[in-house]
Amino acid sequence: MAAYLIVDVDDLLEHFRSQGILIDVQELAVGLRGGAALAAGLMSKDQLRAVAVADWSKYTSQKQRQAVDPQYVFKAAGFDTFTVQRRDSLADALIMHYFQFDPDPVDELILATTDSALMPLIRRIKTTRGARIRMWGSSDILRGTEFAEQVIFQPLQTLLGIKQTKNVAIYIDFENISISLAEQGYVVNLDQLIEAFLRQARAHGVVVKMAAYAPWGTRGSLPPMVDSNGREVTEDAPNRLMQRNIDPVYSLAGKNSADMRIARDIITDSSHTDSADVYIVASGDRDFKDAIGILRSRSKTVILWSVQGTVSRQLVNNPDLIIEYVEEFANLPTHQALSLAAMQSVDDSAVTGFTPSQWSSVVLQLDRYGKENEVEAVTRKRLIDLLIEVGAVVSRPRGEDLVAQAASIGILQRASGRDRLAINRAHPIVEKTLLIRDRIVMRVQNTLSVRNWEYVNYGFLLKGLAMDRELDRPGMNYSDQWRSDWIDCLVREMILLREIVPHRHNPDDVVPVIKLNPDYKLLASRTTLIAQPKDEDMSWEGVSLPEVERNEPETADMARRIIVSVEQFTSFRNFTWCPLGSLHKRLRQYDASMNFQRAVEYLLENGAVEVKEYPNPQNEFFTKGVSLVTDASIVQTVLAERNGFILLLLYLYDRNIAIMEPSLRGQDPDNRYDLDLWISIMETENVLNAVPGRPGQYSLFRTHHTVSLVADGEKSQ
Repeated sequence: MAAYLIVDVDDLLEHFRSQGILIDVQELAVGLRGGAALAAGLMSKDQLRAVAVADWSKYTSQKQRQAVDPQYVFKAAGFDTFTVQRRDSLADALIMHYFQFDPDPVDELILATTDSALMPLIRRIKTTRGARIRMWGSSDILRGTEFAEQVIFQPLQTLLGIKQTKNVAIYIDFENISISLAEQGYVVNLDQLIEAFLRQARAHGVVVKMAAYAPWGTRGSLPPMVDSNGREVTEDAPNRLMQRNIDPVYSLAGKNSADMRIARDIITDSSHTDSADVYIVASGDRDFKDAIGILRSRSKTVILWSVQGTVSRQLVNNPDLIIEYVEEFANLPTHQALSLAAMQSVDDSAVTGFTPSQWSSVVLQLDRYGKENEVEAVTRKRLIDLLIEVGAVVSRPRGEDLVAQAASIGILQRASGRDRLAINRAHPIVEKTLLIRDRIVMRVQNTLSVRNWEYVNYGFLLKGLAMDRELDRPGMNYSDQWRSDWIDCLVREMILLREIVPHRHNPDDVVPVIKLNPDYKLLASRTTLIAQPKDEDMSWEGVSLPEVERNEPETADMARRIIVSVEQFTSFRNFTWCPLGSLHKRLRQYDASMNFQRAVEYLLENGAVEVKEYPNPQNEFFTKGVSLVTDASIVQTVLAERNGFILLLLYLYDRNIAIMEPSLRGQDPDNRYDLDLWISIMETENVLNAVPGRPGQYSLFRTHHTVSLVADGEKSQ
């Protein structure tokens, strides 16, 4: 009789470890072999071919040499120890080594595993007609497969008589723990803290409940929390907790609210017949004394997680408590260790995203106060007052935590004078925060000025920011959610105002809009990252296009594109106007910074275009549109340039000369045309199309509406 026991050692040991089950490897090996011989009905264990398969090399590594060597243990228990390093080749390796050349079919096959890696053996091993196949595991992985009826599943723990460790319930006063850690000089690294909580909890048994109590969503109630990259993630804390199966329970700010809620939940949960064996309370408040007493009266083991120096003396002296200190098992960094990580995370924000944080409040409020009062530095007390005024923190102690961490990572620096702080403008967080603020504020300001509106539609602002090339930097401007988060940030910081107003065309509908806070003093940004016009107060009226080209070449180029696009649209469709939004979308790829808006402003001030609400023939509402003033000198000049360039293209086309930059330059020896500009205009308007496989060569759309008009006009002269 051929009987085999195949034990997936790597899988079993990892399974027991993850479940918090303490297992003696020798008892496991002996129990598996003896149980298999008994299940197969063998007279002796020696009649059983027992194979223990694993990547044995990892158990003899330098890190684990002091532990028991599982390979030696399984060998001593009578197993063949077979080495396979890649799990995806587990079944193939066993087939080739043990079964491919064995002429005898198998009468009994037992697979000890909780994974599906050994399942191909069931199909590929040659068995007798009456053979029995068993699967020993933690859950029936055969259910729903082709083997469900022919393979006998048996729970491994029951067969081996393994008693699972105790069930554990954890109640975390997160507000108390995070504040205590911050006050003791530790950085609240949320990722590291969560992993430490889970690791320490599993050391006491199987976690059946884990809840974290705090005033989640209440801005400024918790100290700044960062991730492993040094990014501030306080607002994202509930999501990160839920991802690790930790329930974020809301409580009001202040210690009494969380204490009462936790004590009530502990007393209720421990009264059930299937309640946990071990209760862990993460806090340092003495208000849990009564709850701890009730737990002890119900024969529960009680463990306190706390921060040294903050735990109540009554709890320290309680003989019924086991106290474990969070800073010892979490190994959190101090404030001073955070600076380098924060700098690196901002530089690597293409992956993580540069989003608003509590650091944003520090930067924006200090910069705003400094500009309004024409100072570079403020006292620590005044800065904390500013943070409290905008709700960035709920109390002075929380403000002290925030300012201390901002200083530790280099956002703030000491200035001359006692206890005075200034912004470190060279810091990447400061640099990017001020850039984003300035771009958003400038876009709102310019839109209100150019369009003479009282407010900016929220969606309109999002679209405008999406086209702002100055914001196209790593970790920035990658989604509407990112833009919305920063607009909301500026609203919270009282730089912008958000209101809900009736829709202009449908009063029964309401829309969110953005305004500038009238109390916010608009001053030129001190950052050098924003490309501003040379003369902000310069009036466009009476300025020639060549003069604009000397000062702002991108604006002059955009003005030409607008005139050509609007003329083509209106003449082809026999319209008097072109939708402004559609025009902007068409020219969006050329709109670096505010070029489109400034070009429209230039054309308006010089009477070249009109921008107003036009009746939309497709619906009952009006649409913002732009129309050309055809007798304006600027319009006539640009259209004359366009016509001349099209005639140049027709000259090459009629003579079968390839339309390429060298041939165009040959016909334009005086360099009258900016070829890069006019070729791109013609491509945008579909007059020219790149020839596939021939870089730099174009084909002329000879029957194009505009080309035909120019050609016919030339013939009529």
